[in-house]
Amino acid sequence: MTKMLRKVRQIRQFGPEPVPDDVLEQLLEVARWTGSSKNTQPWHFIVITDPEQLRRISRLREAINWVAKAPLGIAIVTDGVSSRSESYDAGRVSERLLIAAHMLGLGAGVAWYGEPPLEAEAKRILGIPAERTAQLVVLVGRPTSIDDPRPITRPKGRKPLSEIVSHERWGKARS
Repeated sequence: MTKMLRKVRQIRQFGPEPVPDDVLEQLLEVARWTGSSKNTQPWHFIVITDPEQLRRISRLREAINWVAKAPLGIAIVTDGVSSRSESYDAGRVSERLLIAAHMLGLGAGVAWYGEPPLEAEAKRILGIPAERTAQLVVLVGRPTSIDDPRPITRPKGRKPLSEIVSHERWGKARS
């Protein structure tokens, strides 16, 4: 299991092939069954396959211009009631979608546009009600490349566990 999870990557380069409807349904079921704070299920998912809609989203900020190249986007919209738990829940469901896409032989990446002026524009583009929160979209498709497909023991400067884990108290090594 951990070997599979180590292979899940943020994908930003996709082939043009559409994601089959049955695969989309599986992804949406995974999203629907993701746990949430107090089981509030605060989300609504907007499926985006129109290339022009994806281009509009990609123009929100330079860092997400790769969005336009994906065949499928799933915007995660939350209820706007509790910003603390809804951000947690949006992160939780987006990570679940990345893992599910990988398990289904696809790739996925998260594009964040949650700064207030950008979020307002995303809401306008996607027709999202003002009281809702819209911070990110998960893009899915066939990956055309993976930044570093080699097996990884310390990927891209990952710190060893001894540097990032304490036991019982900050800075205490395992006894």
